[in-house]
Amino acid sequence: MSKLIILDRDGVINEDSDNYIRTVDEWIPLPGSIKAIARLSRAGYPIAIATNQSGLARGYFTEDTLRAMHQKMLDLIAAEGGKIDCIKFCPHGPDDQCRCRKPLPGMIEQIEETLNLPAESAWVVGDSLRDLQAGQAMGCKVALVKTGKGIRTLNKGEGLDNVPVFEDLTAFTNFILGEQS
Repeated sequence: MSKLIILDRDGVINEDSDNYIRTVDEWIPLPGSIKAIARLSRAGYPIAIATNQSGLARGYFTEDTLRAMHQKMLDLIAAEGGKIDCIKFCPHGPDDQCRCRKPLPGMIEQIEETLNLPAESAWVVGDSLRDLQAGQAMGCKVALVKTGKGIRTLNKGEGLDNVPVFEDLTAFTNFILGEQS
């Protein structure tokens, strides 16, 4: 059984925006998310991120800016004693016919290969149906958080049969670690 946990980024770890997160300053962690990731990491869970970043294809930011956003996140998590083991992103737009853009499972396959860990039975945590669909395609367990676009996804009610729903990443972490919030 895999202890791997795969997180979506925007709306799960940091604030999301319909106008895209375009700068390092706009990358703002959601309350408790950094500590939650660090707790999971310290408890021995490998943590990976799979994030669609079509803002790259749209020219809203560069790969250097994306790397700087991820470095900010990694530094904050490291300051809490945790780490991210792998970050994969899809730089393509919705019409680019790539294999990595969620709901397709390409990034999860890349994570498996990079970490040499099976994704089957790993957890995928997201705030949108496409996050969950990518995980389900790989035999992962999936969870929805209400942060980001989570409430919007919940209100649509599609594809959520037997999917556990959590207030946020802290609540998911409490569930995984068997702790009370």
